[in-house]
Amino acid sequence: MFTKYRTKDQMAELYGPADPSRRKAIKTGLVGGGAALGGTMLSAINADARATGEPILIGGANPLTGWAASDGLEFRNGLDLAVEEINAMGGILGRPLEVIHDDIKSMSGDDTSQAFRRLIDRNGVNAVFTGYAIGSQNAEYDVVADAGVIYMNMNTLQQHVDMVTGEPDKYWGCFQGDPSEYWYGPGYLKFISALRDSGQWVPQNNKLAIISGSSTYSLAIASAIEKEAQAYGWELAFAPEVVATPTSEWGPVLQKCREVNPAAICNTHFVAAEIAACQNQFMQNPTNSLMYYQYGPILKAFSDIAQDNANGVLASILLASLRDEVGMAFDQKYKAKFGEDTTPSAGLQTYSMLHHWAIAAALSGGPGEPGNVEQNRKVAENIKRITFRTPGGTMTFHPEYQMCMPYPGYTDDPTLGMPHLYYQIQDWTKTERALISPAPYAPDQFVLPPWMS
Repeated sequence: MFTKYRTKDQMAELYGPADPSRRKAIKTGLVGGGAALGGTMLSAINADARATGEPILIGGANPLTGWAASDGLEFRNGLDLAVEEINAMGGILGRPLEVIHDDIKSMSGDDTSQAFRRLIDRNGVNAVFTGYAIGSQNAEYDVVADAGVIYMNMNTLQQHVDMVTGEPDKYWGCFQGDPSEYWYGPGYLKFISALRDSGQWVPQNNKLAIISGSSTYSLAIASAIEKEAQAYGWELAFAPEVVATPTSEWGPVLQKCREVNPAAICNTHFVAAEIAACQNQFMQNPTNSLMYYQYGPILKAFSDIAQDNANGVLASILLASLRDEVGMAFDQKYKAKFGEDTTPSAGLQTYSMLHHWAIAAALSGGPGEPGNVEQNRKVAENIKRITFRTPGGTMTFHPEYQMCMPYPGYTDDPTLGMPHLYYQIQDWTKTERALISPAPYAPDQFVLPPWMS
């Protein structure tokens, strides 16, 4: 049922052994010539410059219609805000940025590839940015490779690593701005085990129920949890139950959960409206179980549907705005521009990648147009060389896998890894979720869900 997936030991072999102070990625990429750059770097580079002349074109390829449009519109917002900020600081070496948006619709391989070709061939963009293109099977990577431009996404797919390492001379310009989906699996197990071991939660048993959507992304996370659960002291209540998605009907699998009454239920599907339906159906006859859903509950769309039923739900993401001075300032600016009902943590994804790329392009003497492989390779090397502190934590790209690595899953140093953030909805009427893990980023505390009190 599940595709073959790497175990934790195999992942350690792939990425290198743990080293709290430095990892292989850091040693080969940043130490000795690299630069740790913050959000003010562009203004330092272009302090006396004005953004004038011919604009530098960048492409935004996101799902602006279809089932993921709620995310896609936030991704568009993130790019627009980043362009506005960069241009206000003088652009890239004095030239302004201009973003051209295109719709990847259902995110099929055809829809995604066609949008990329329009952006590159018709509009001549220097780089393309995507929040995610789940379902394309990375078909757009070949379009990017043929054009010789930079592409940055947050697809969260191990397939990215496999492609980049398999043909590094072809996919040198493709970057994934967050860790692969694998890291959600052991990350979830580590999180609920910490709740158990610290006494914040006393599980009724050691049974864990896994529900998966039918996408490769969801299946991979479920498979990683299945393989690692025993190592953390958990017993699977049943084999991971795969539900064909998209769907709004969760009755049969929830009935299966009620029959075994597990301590925790993990649903690896991520579409906000669909898993909100799952939570509403769960609350018709809830078990004494922690409820975790992948990503979707972070979005306002989830609580708009689930309302009171949402309170107590857990979710996580590997890039979201932090509850510190930098993160809160970003949230305030984002909502002031796009509205109080928007989701800054979604827009942050494309926002962060564009800023990272702009710094790398400035350090390289500017970006290259399509076909200018020599110049864009310089940009690619600087993307890997710099560490960028975003409002959501630290982006550090592994020099071989061209993927950001997580904290604390990969590195124990929060200044070198992207924080794996865990949230709980404690008041569904508030768009800001309680951030409960990991330290030192989490200001809030876990509370027992109301259906368990």
